[in-house]
Amino acid sequence: MKGFLTRVTAITVKEAAHILRDPRVMIFALVLPVLLLLLFGYAISFDVDHIPLVVVDQDQTNASRNLVESFTSGDLFEIKARRSTVDQVEPLFRSGLARAALVIPEEFTRRLAGGREPSVQLLLDGSDNNTATVALGYAGVVALEVSRRQMPTSLSREGAPISAQIRTFFNPGLRSSAFIVPGLTAVILTMIATMLTALTVSREIEQGSMEQLFTTPVSRLEIVVGKVCPYFLLGLVAVLLVLTAGVAMFSVPVAGSLWLLFGVSALFLLAMFIQGLFISVATRRQALASQLAFITTMLPALLLSGFVFPIDNMPWPLQFLARALPPSYFIHAIRAVLLRGNGVEAILRDSLAILLFFGVFLLLTVRRFRRALN
Repeated sequence: MKGFLTRVTAITVKEAAHILRDPRVMIFALVLPVLLLLLFGYAISFDVDHIPLVVVDQDQTNASRNLVESFTSGDLFEIKARRSTVDQVEPLFRSGLARAALVIPEEFTRRLAGGREPSVQLLLDGSDNNTATVALGYAGVVALEVSRRQMPTSLSREGAPISAQIRTFFNPGLRSSAFIVPGLTAVILTMIATMLTALTVSREIEQGSMEQLFTTPVSRLEIVVGKVCPYFLLGLVAVLLVLTAGVAMFSVPVAGSLWLLFGVSALFLLAMFIQGLFISVATRRQALASQLAFITTMLPALLLSGFVFPIDNMPWPLQFLARALPPSYFIHAIRAVLLRGNGVEAILRDSLAILLFFGVFLLLTVRRFRRALN
C-alpha cells in the first residue's frame, strides 16, 4: 500500500507540474466555468413578463376598464395598442407587435348587471408556446378574481365562492434562475471535467512519453489514479467558484448542507474525469479525443439530463439513456440539496448511480490501457 501511494504521488506531482507550466489549463479549469455560468445564467431565462398586449374594448364602460386594469396591474402584460374590432388583431400578431389580445364584448356590463357570467376572449400567439402558456394561466387567475369581485350576488345564490390560496414551496418567487443555475452548474462541470482529462493520455501517446512511463515500475491503475488526482483537486476549486458565483450573482438559495453539496459534486467530478480519461486512452489522438469528449458530454448534458426537458416526458429509449448518464443524477441531487434542503437519504440513489458509473469506467480505462500499449 505504501508503494502504491508513493508511485501515485509521484505521477500526481508530475501531472501537477505540467498543469502549472501551462496557464491555459488553469484558465480552462477555473476561469471558463465561471464565465460560462455568467453568460448562460443571464442569457437563459424562462421568466415571462411585459407580454405585448392589444386591447379590444367594445364595451367602453367602467367595468370593462377595471378588467383591463386588472390584467395590466402587474408586469406580465403591457398594452401596446388598442383596437375597435377583432379583425384588427391578427395583423399585429403577424408583425410581432403583440403576443396577446384581450377582447371585451359589448354586452360585458349588461351581463354583469343581470347576474350572468360575461364572456371575455383572450387571443394568444401560439408560436411562442412558453409565453402563451404563462399568459393563459395568468388570465385564468385574473378572470376568477374579477368574477368573484364583480358578481357577488349570483355567487351568493349558487353558494359560497371557492377561494384558491396558492403557496409555492422552495422557490416562492418562481424565479427561473433558481431552476436554471443548478442545472447549468452540472452542464458546465460535465464539459470542463471531461475535456480536461480527455487530452492527458492522448497527448503523451502522441509525444511518445507514455511508453517511457511504462518502463518504470508503475501499474496502469496507478497511472490512472495519479493522472486524475491533480485534476480532481483543480475541479474542487472550480466547483467552489461556480457555486459561489451562482449564489452571489443569481441569488440561488442554499437550503441544504454545503458539505453534502460539495461531497456529491466531488463524486460527480470523479465520474466525469474518469470518462474523459477513458476517451483519451481509447482514441489516442488529441483532436479526436476533444471532439468525442464534447459530443458525448455537452449534448447529453443539455438534452438528456433533465436540465431543460423532464426525463419522464421523453420516449422510453431516451429515458433509458438519460438514466445511464451521471448528469441527470447530479442535477437531481444538486437541486434537492440547494432548493429543497434535502439530506443524504434524498440523494443516496443519485450518489450510488454516479459511483457505479465511476467504477465501471475506471475498470474500462485500466483494461484499455493494457490493450492499447502492450
